[in-house]
Amino acid sequence: MKENYDAKLQLLIKELEKEFQARTQNPSYSQQKKPSLLLHACCGPCSSYVIEYISYYFDITILYYNPNIYPESEYNRRLLEIENFLPRFKPAVENKIKFLKLEYNPQEFYDAIKIKENPELAQESEKGERCRRCYELRLRKAYSFALENGFDYFCTTLSISPFKDAPKINVIGESLCKENASGPQWLYSDFKKNSGFLRSLELSKEYGLYRQQYCGCVYSANSREQSDSNEKQNCSN
Repeated sequence: MKENYDAKLQLLIKELEKEFQARTQNPSYSQQKKPSLLLHACCGPCSSYVIEYISYYFDITILYYNPNIYPESEYNRRLLEIENFLPRFKPAVENKIKFLKLEYNPQEFYDAIKIKENPELAQESEKGERCRRCYELRLRKAYSFALENGFDYFCTTLSISPFKDAPKINVIGESLCKENASGPQWLYSDFKKNSGFLRSLELSKEYGLYRQQYCGCVYSANSREQSDSNEKQNCSN
């Protein structure tokens, strides 16, 4: 039986709502304190709905760490898009979303997926082992940062994409938490659920956001180019 990760998130949100209501009714609390969340983000479009959905319940800091993105010009384009989007997005502004980025070092990605040892992964379709290793690289970095800086939770926007494997993402996040029982908790999620992905499309259109045509790495870019080439060839036959 498959885990319902969105249901787990909704259950936590209900608990937070009850806690906020209790604090509101207690005059000894001068203000409501949200749990802090380090949210790894891959791009602006994927962040849009996630921020809209959970920013009321968490004090969010977005972490932009994506050494998988190829080429560097694409990395910078996605970075600029999210940096420009956040100050224009009402939920981000009202909930004082913070943003930080880490150094762009593509070699970290190639080392993590071990492409030299496993060259066959270059031809693999999305949601396979190459992608799992990429998820783990970025989530481990997010977890380490969250642990070092005292965050209550950590999570990623990756599960909003129908091309990403939400169960693998959640299993990785859960396993990282087991390395330090007193560290940050993993925020279970499957953001594509409840029309989350469709809502991200609506927000992208509303704000004129650039939506990339491939996941990010050179292998997904090559796969997309090959697919487009095959489609053109089929149409010409």
